[in-house]
Amino acid sequence: MKLGFLYAGQGVQHVGMGADLYALHPEFRAVIDAARPGFDLKAVCFEGPQELLDQTQYTQPCMVAFAAGLTAVLRRLGITPSVTAGLSLGEYSALHAAGVLDAQTAVSTAAFRGRAMADAAQGLECAMVAVLGLDRSGVLEACAQANSLGVAEACNFNCPGQIVISGEAAAVARAAELCREKGARRCLPLKVSGPFHTSLLRSAGDALHSYFEHVPFAPPAIPVLFNCLGQEMGPGDSIPDLLERQVQSPVCLEDCIRRMARMEVDAVVEIGPGKTLAGFVRKTVPGLPCFSVETEEDVLALPKQLKGVSR
Repeated sequence: MKLGFLYAGQGVQHVGMGADLYALHPEFRAVIDAARPGFDLKAVCFEGPQELLDQTQYTQPCMVAFAAGLTAVLRRLGITPSVTAGLSLGEYSALHAAGVLDAQTAVSTAAFRGRAMADAAQGLECAMVAVLGLDRSGVLEACAQANSLGVAEACNFNCPGQIVISGEAAAVARAAELCREKGARRCLPLKVSGPFHTSLLRSAGDALHSYFEHVPFAPPAIPVLFNCLGQEMGPGDSIPDLLERQVQSPVCLEDCIRRMARMEVDAVVEIGPGKTLAGFVRKTVPGLPCFSVETEEDVLALPKQLKGVSR
């Protein structure tokens, strides 16, 4: 069976995530216990408080460790991907699943990325809004018209009819107003700690550029679909360059999902807390099976679910 693994990004984390897996699976436990992100990752994941886990510099390594541990559990069960992708931070988990980064390098790199993004966002009055029911051209046009007030940019193309804009608060508010005038069904403010995936994160990209000089990137063993491309890397691309671009350019998740479907995956497995990405898959490629895995109950159910897939 040809599977696409799709890894969750920041925003769905919660205290206690992975505690059941830690108690039951030595593979998961080994990843968590070996993590060295500069703080007690196990305590933050399992005990919180939520306010601490929600801080970018803690969220990112915790999410990657969770994903790497769960990937190891699935691997022992014989459930492995033929292609991987992830939403924003989830791209680092996808790279781990593809053999580009070992688990502990992925966790430590995510820890650095979280700190760099938090530093870049320090002192910025920013906002993020999910625009529902307006196409890409309309959203991009609204952002361009609002840029006289500051930076307002599309930062996530999640699925048809859902595009997220971010940037400086006044410009984002104006862009949202313009989106409504252009026919958007709703514009929902989102809780945000920084203008992620916009040009305002250029300093984070610069920090990653220097950091990546000392990170050992192996060639991908399977295809990885990159956020800033919406597809596999080309002959002129390098993984460090794509990750540097990723932090300051839009996440093209809808394009990644469509590319998975064109690669004829039989099903998509969403790895991470929540079921947000499964919703994006259903809206982008109706009929493509997608199963969300977070808990021990989900792990036990997945083999039976996959056996029921027929395309």
